[in-house]
Amino acid sequence: MTTAPVPDVLAPARLGPVSLRNRIIKSATFEHMTPGALVSDQLVEFHRQVAAGGVGMTTVAYCAVAPEGRTEADQIWMREEAVPGLRELTDAVHTEGAAISAQIGHAGPVASAKSNGLPALSASRRVSPMGPQVTHAATLADIARIRTAHGTATRLAVESGFDAVEIHFGHNYFASSFLSPVLNKRKDAYGGSLRNRARLLREVAAEVREASDGRIAVLAKLNMDDGVPGGFWLDEAVQVAQWLEEDGSLDAIELTIGSSLLNPMYLFKGDAPLTEFAAVMSPLMKFGVKLAGKFFLHNYPYQDLFMLEAARQIRANVSMPLVLLGGITDKASMDVAMAEGFEFVAMARALLREPDLINKIQADHEAKSLCIHCNKCMPTIFYGTHCVLATPRTSVPLGAPAMPAAGTAAVPADGKDPAGT
Repeated sequence: MTTAPVPDVLAPARLGPVSLRNRIIKSATFEHMTPGALVSDQLVEFHRQVAAGGVGMTTVAYCAVAPEGRTEADQIWMREEAVPGLRELTDAVHTEGAAISAQIGHAGPVASAKSNGLPALSASRRVSPMGPQVTHAATLADIARIRTAHGTATRLAVESGFDAVEIHFGHNYFASSFLSPVLNKRKDAYGGSLRNRARLLREVAAEVREASDGRIAVLAKLNMDDGVPGGFWLDEAVQVAQWLEEDGSLDAIELTIGSSLLNPMYLFKGDAPLTEFAAVMSPLMKFGVKLAGKFFLHNYPYQDLFMLEAARQIRANVSMPLVLLGGITDKASMDVAMAEGFEFVAMARALLREPDLINKIQADHEAKSLCIHCNKCMPTIFYGTHCVLATPRTSVPLGAPAMPAAGTAAVPADGKDPAGT
């Protein structure tokens, strides 16, 4: 019996219709660099540096498919007005030799109703821990509209020069809220059985595949485990992955865990930066973090390849390409992923610390990441995502008010925090 050779993670690869120079993807990390919900020069430079640093593909996070699907009002949403800036962004990445993906989706219960001035939608109505708001149960008309909006966003991504789209099916965003038995109490065709709870995901994936018309790759970010008692769990994730494979709508699945709504630290592992979170919050939220933050932002021990054990269960049950995320910081961990049968790896925090890490690994296979997994990058999503330990030579100098949107006049900073206060 012969076994297939283990692919070289640094060698070129195919992802659907797209050729990548290697198998390493910059995973989506919300940048908060889109004032006026448009691309800024700062965002262009952020992804240009990562592309110049050697990744095969970088992922823009996060491009909402509808205005109420944003986590806050300055988050980009896909519309014709955004295309010129998006085109400038994709051109900059392509010039550096990398591909670029747009993470598209709807934040659902993670959206800020106050900031957006629009109701937050979810599978079912509930009081939200994301500040003083109630999420509304999506109607069938809402579901149809949001499904169609994913197709529109995909066509705009093609028009803007993206090589791929990644549909956000994780972290208890809109689609993921339907998967969760904790969040989905519906009695219609979108609630109850796993097949019903997965219906929305399958419909959205089919809509995106049709809209892509084979011109770009289509990925999905899928939860394996919400990290919430009674929530979506691995055995159900295996079945959903099998259905998505049978449908043939996706070129790859990026596996993830955690709930931005109910257990955000489960995704990251390591210490919860409570002091740093409180420092960037409004007075009311600051008080809440100090009072109850340790009950919401839990500490989980960090270890390399921390999603591998769960991801093996998906790998054993589907044959389609999978992207392994979680604690991949050097070539040794990448090689483990390849040997375990994963086609691609994704990195996030390590590339915030060193956008040129892949070039360093290309030059020296023993190179080690400088990321110490302190998670202090997490609170920077409120004012421009970056590694707080990086020097200007290894990271975009962020933290100042966002630059003007690419191709537009200056957008004045209003000093608002993500809650809109």
